[in-house]
Amino acid sequence: MADWAPVFVGLALFILLSPGLLFQIPGKGRIVDFGSFQTSGASMLIHAVIYFALITILLLAVRVQVFLG
Repeated sequence: MADWAPVFVGLALFILLSPGLLFQIPGKGRIVDFGSFQTSGASMLIHAVIYFALITILLLAVRVQVFLG
């Protein structure tokens, strides 16, 4: 059986942490902008670091597993 957790967790985090979709850190005028649909190089870097930290914690430390079938 294949473990589908990396696929589901990675997809969910990618959607939720896309810069400008739900929030953007750092924002254009403030520290956090919500729903701006804009992005910058700094926000892409920060969101990538947050993504890496969360996926590492969920897959390696917590060991989230999803088995289908």
